[in-house]
Amino acid sequence: MRIKSGLAGFLLTCMISCNLGESSQTDTLSLTMNANSELMTTEIQMDTITVNNISFTMIHVEGDTFTMGATPEMLEPFDNEKPAHLVTLGNYCIGQTEVTQELWQAVMGENPSKTKGDKLPVEEISWDDIQQFLSSLNTLTGMKFRMPTEAEWEFAARGGKLSQHYQYAGSNNAEEVAWYDTKQTNPVGQKEPNELGIYDMSGNVWEWCLDWYDENYYQNVEINPQGPESGIYCVLRGGSWGGSEKYCRCSCRAGYSPDLRDIDCGFRLAY
Repeated sequence: MRIKSGLAGFLLTCMISCNLGESSQTDTLSLTMNANSELMTTEIQMDTITVNNISFTMIHVEGDTFTMGATPEMLEPFDNEKPAHLVTLGNYCIGQTEVTQELWQAVMGENPSKTKGDKLPVEEISWDDIQQFLSSLNTLTGMKFRMPTEAEWEFAARGGKLSQHYQYAGSNNAEEVAWYDTKQTNPVGQKEPNELGIYDMSGNVWEWCLDWYDENYYQNVEINPQGPESGIYCVLRGGSWGGSEKYCRCSCRAGYSPDLRDIDCGFRLAY
């Protein structure tokens, strides 16, 4: 795989490094990035997992301390993105793409989505539905998949430790990385990836996160936060195909009832 990003100026080359068995393998993304007129090369580890003949990829994210919320590059932020505050995260993995309809079908035996297509993100699923999917997926794989926390989602969308401080996930030009203001969902992985090689964290479908939604951020430093202990709404991130580019910013956030099913709500995996 060789992809060129016009704005970020980076190349991604996929190289198989080892095989973990029939159901998973570990690969490496060798990433050369043009940052401040200097070429920097790093490697990003990723796991490819196969379930009932359907494969998907998880990107390893190296933890760090970052500023979450309405940082200066986030133009016209909403009040619920404030105040910007420090968050420290450990290492984790997150889906390279949103969960597709073919993966949901392979695990659950049915496809609830309104707009059908194997490579389209699954939609018309609630936060509660996802818990059933995770239970079935973990039984099939013997792994411990979960939803990303809101902080993990934002850190990955910003590019992790490789962040170039873009407004959207991989660019300051939403057209390069996001599906928005369109008529329906689009196949995953068609736009440019972000600095970590992750696709569609801006636009396509809103993505459910693990946390209960809190309207307010707090100024204190947080370590591996998981949101409030309880609530009425759950967090959604990333904007969608039906909204404007403003909702595709990395810091934009929303909260909806966990039983909501909608044509622009999906998710991605973490562990």
